Amino acid sequence: MESHDLRIFKQVADLQSVSKAAEKLGYVQPNVSQRIKSLEDELGVRLFLRNNRGVTLTEQGVILLDYANRIVELMDEVTLVLQPEESRECLTIGAPQTVSAVKIPQLFASFLQDTRHMDVKLKTNDKQHLLSMLSYGELDGAFVQGEYNASQFDTVHSYWEEVVLISPHPGKDDSSHDPVLIVNGDKNCIYRNKTLEYARVHHAEHPVIMEFDSLESILQAVHDGMGMSIVPASAVHGREALSTVQHKRLSERIRIDFIIRHTKKQPPGLRKFIRFLQNQPSESV
Repeated sequence: MESHDLRIFKQVADLQSVSKAAEKLGYVQPNVSQRIKSLEDELGVRLFLRNNRGVTLTEQGVILLDYANRIVELMDEVTLVLQPEESRECLTIGAPQTVSAVKIPQLFASFLQDTRHMDVKLKTNDKQHLLSMLSYGELDGAFVQGEYNASQFDTVHSYWEEVVLISPHPGKDDSSHDPVLIVNGDKNCIYRNKTLEYARVHHAEHPVIMEFDSLESILQAVHDGMGMSIVPASAVHGREALSTVQHKRLSERIRIDFIIRHTKKQPPGLRKFIRFLQNQPSESV
């Protein structure tokens, strides 16, 4: 039994799909199928049951997966010990623009102070794409807001984000015109929806909506007197360029969850990051 076959088997089991495993590993699908068949022939058992949606583990497959996880982890560990410079752990985290712009870099900076031999990657996208990437194994974890499939993902840490309404200085704003709302282009963005809701509650019947793709663009637009927006309070703190705009802290807060795939085994780097998050003294729920 070759260790590489166990890695292929583990990838198919994690993704519940031969084709998705082949795509992620950079192999053609027949090669992956052949390696699985060879492993089944060697062990004399059937490891997967095939269905319309992919594959599921047999009882024997579940047993092998437990051993494969331990074997692969030990092999990665010994490689890291013997070749520390060449063998670096990798952690890939996803987050929306509004979260990744400020909060995540701060977390990464603190996390990496005590963590060696690890490469950290941040991928930004809207919530639906993040959930899809996480389910396919393209992300180790993701920061999201709102509902998700609890049977597929687990929340391992949460924090509350303060929000603030920022608007141009009165001298830059002409109140005789319909208000201009500066929002993210993602229709599911929580801060976009909070901005629209705020406008409705305050009787802005026909607001002008101006969309941008990044938090930095939204902040710059408000600074330039183009309109108002609701953003994370952390995005405004310490920014000298926003010292001239009006700030109104809102009473409500937004809960941000860090979620991972529902699985028994987690990569070592992810386990370290989860422990780091759970040891944060403030903002936990």
